[in-house]
Amino acid sequence: MKNEYIDINKIAKIKGLKSNRSLRMAIQKGKYEAREVTVFGGKSYEILYSSLEPELQEKLEDELIQETAQSNCTALVPVNNKLQTPSFMSDRARMTALARVDVVNELTKVRSQYKTKKEADATFLELYNSGLLLPVVYRFLGSISIGTLHRWLSAYEETNDYRALIPGYKVSKQNEYNSILNDEMKQVFLKFLLHPNKFSLHKAVHLTKSILEKRGYTALPCDLSFKRFAEHYKKNNYDKWVLFREGEKAYHDKVEAYIERDISVLNVGDVLIADGHVLNFQVINPFTGKPTRATLVGFLDWKSTALVGYEIMMTENTQCIASALRNAIINLGMSPKVVYQDNGRAFKSKYFQNVDFDEEGFNGVYANLGIHSVFAKPYNARAKIIERFFLEFQEEFEKMMPSYIGTSIEDKPAWLKRGEKLHREMHRKMNKNYIPTVQEVIKYIDCWIDYHNSKPCPNDRSMTIKECLNTVQKQDIDKNILNDLMMKTEARTINKHGITFLGMHYRSDVILGVRDKVYIRYSLFDLSKVHVYSMKGEFLCVAHRVAKIHPMARVLGTVKDMEEYKQQYQRQQRQFKKAKKEFQKYFPTEKAEVLEIEPEDNVIDIQPIIEKPKRERKLRRRAEAGEACVEQDSQRRLMRVPKKTPREQQMNKPIFNSNYEKYEWLMSNGTTNPEDRKWLADYMRSDEYYNLYGD
Repeated sequence: MKNEYIDINKIAKIKGLKSNRSLRMAIQKGKYEAREVTVFGGKSYEILYSSLEPELQEKLEDELIQETAQSNCTALVPVNNKLQTPSFMSDRARMTALARVDVVNELTKVRSQYKTKKEADATFLELYNSGLLLPVVYRFLGSISIGTLHRWLSAYEETNDYRALIPGYKVSKQNEYNSILNDEMKQVFLKFLLHPNKFSLHKAVHLTKSILEKRGYTALPCDLSFKRFAEHYKKNNYDKWVLFREGEKAYHDKVEAYIERDISVLNVGDVLIADGHVLNFQVINPFTGKPTRATLVGFLDWKSTALVGYEIMMTENTQCIASALRNAIINLGMSPKVVYQDNGRAFKSKYFQNVDFDEEGFNGVYANLGIHSVFAKPYNARAKIIERFFLEFQEEFEKMMPSYIGTSIEDKPAWLKRGEKLHREMHRKMNKNYIPTVQEVIKYIDCWIDYHNSKPCPNDRSMTIKECLNTVQKQDIDKNILNDLMMKTEARTINKHGITFLGMHYRSDVILGVRDKVYIRYSLFDLSKVHVYSMKGEFLCVAHRVAKIHPMARVLGTVKDMEEYKQQYQRQQRQFKKAKKEFQKYFPTEKAEVLEIEPEDNVIDIQPIIEKPKRERKLRRRAEAGEACVEQDSQRRLMRVPKKTPREQQMNKPIFNSNYEKYEWLMSNGTTNPEDRKWLADYMRSDEYYNLYGD
C-alpha cells in the first residue's frame, strides 16, 4: 500500500475538509508527492500513500479494514448478481433511493430524444437543476453533478434494483468518533472535562493545550475540534459525564430510571406516606406573636393521593407528627398497615420506634397501633409521592397567600427585593401586610384540600380523589383508646417534688416516699397527668400536675387562689400525719427499757470521746487533790477508748458499699483529711444527694 496513490477527494474526506482546495495548494507547494489524473468533467490528483502524514496513513488503513468488513457483511454491490439487504434501512434512505431511481429513469427517456449522450445529459442536468424537470424530486434531493448522475445510472443498470442507490453513509459504532485528537490528547482533555470541580469547556481546552505544549506538541487542533469531541462524548457517555462531574445523587436523579410500581394492588389506607414541609409563607407565631415560617407535617394516602391528616406547628417535632397521625387515623377511619416516612430525626424518635423499652414491655406508637414503619432513603425525594403533592400545594395554594415569601432567595417575590419600592407599596396597599394565624391557615388548607380532592385520581382516572378515598371501609375509632395507644414513654427519677417533667411537677401520695427511677406514660394531647410505672412495668399510680399558686394568696390572691393553697397545705399535713403514724408503729411513745449488755473482751464498739482541754484541767486538779480522785479517774479512763489520731482513724475506716453509706459515716465521725472533705463537698452537689436529702 506504500506505493499506491490515493484519490485527493478521499483524503479530504478523511481529514474532514469540505473541499480539496487546501490539498491542491499543498501539492503545488511540494508537500505531497502526487500525480495528475483525468476524470469525467476535468482533471484531479492522486497522492502517494507514503508521502502522507503518519496519522492519515493510520486512518486510511482503519478505513480500509472497515470497508473490507462492511463489504463482507452488508455489501450494497452485487454478489453473484444478487443484492444483500442491509441490516438497517431508514425511511429517508429508502425514499432517497427511490428518488434517484426516478432521476435515472427520466435521464433514460431524455437520452432517447437526442443523438448523443453528452448532449442529452447536459440538457437533462440543466433542466433538472433549474427545478423545471422533476420539481418534487429536486426539492428532496437538491442539485446534482454530472459525475453523480453517471454513478447512479451505472449502479442501477448493473443491478436493476433500487437498493443499489441507497446512500452509502458510513454508520459508526456506538461511542465511535473520528476525531483529529489522538489518544493522549483525549486522555488529558477528559481529565479536565470530567473533573468534579466542573471546569468550563473553554477552560478545559485551555488547560489541555497548556499541558500538551509542555509535552512537546507544536501543532495542536483548534478549539472547535475539542468542542466537537466534548459534545460527542457527553451524548454517548452521559452516565459517566453526570457521575464524574455532579456526583452520585445527580446520577440517581438524572440517569437512573424510576422503579415502576403497580399501585393497583394497593387499597385505600394500606400505605400512608409521611413527610414534613416548611411553609413558604409567613404565619403568626402563637407563642411570640411575630411572623414566622411554620412546618406542615402531612400523611398522604398512596392509593388515592389524598392528604388524610396534617398538623401545623412551629417546628417538626414528635408532638406535631403524633397529632398529624392521629388526625389521619380519625379522618381515614382506620389504622394504616404501613407508614412510609421521612428519614428525619423526629420520625425516628423512640416515641414512634420503641427503641429503648422493648425489653420492659413498652412499645412505640407504631407497634401499639399495629403499623409497620418504612424509612425512605435520605435525599431521595423521587421515592416519595408526597413530594409531588407538596409541589402542587406550593403552586396552587402557597403562591396565593398574601404573605408568600418564596422557596429560596432567588425565588422570592419582587416586593421583598432591594430597591423595589413600587412593588413594596403595591403589596402594602393590596394585602395591607396581612399575615394569617395558624387557625386561619388550617381553614384555608381545608378548603384547598376539598378542591384538590375533586380532581381525577392519578392512580384511577375513572373516579375522583374523593371518590377513591371513600372506597375504604371505615371502622369505629374510639378517640380515648387512640389517645391511650399513642402515649409516650420516658424514664424519670422521683425526687421531693415528685416527678419533674417538661418544667412541671407531678405528684401522688403513692410515690411520696419513693426515690427511684420509674417509667411515665403521657399523652401529648393531655399533659395534666402522667401514668407512673415501675422499671419492671408494674402500674403504680396516676400523678397529676401540681398547679402553681399565688405567692401571697392570703393577702393578694382571689378566693380560688386561697382554695388551692388550702388544698395543697392540707395535703401536706395528711402526708405528714401518715408518715408520723407509721413511725409510731415502730417506735411507740411508752417508756423504753434500757438493756444492759456485758461487753465482750474481743469487741470494743465504743466511739472515742474527744476530751476538751477544760475537762482535762479539771481532772488534773482532782488528781493533785487526793488519791481517791485519782483512782476514780483512772477507773473512768480504763472504761474509755484512748483518743485515736487521724492516722489511726483513717486506717480503721470501713469499706463502704455505696456513696450514701460513706456520707453517713463521715457526718457521724467527721472528716480526717482534705480528701474526705473534698469528696463530701462534691457529693452534696450530686443528684443522688438531691434525691435522698433534698436541698
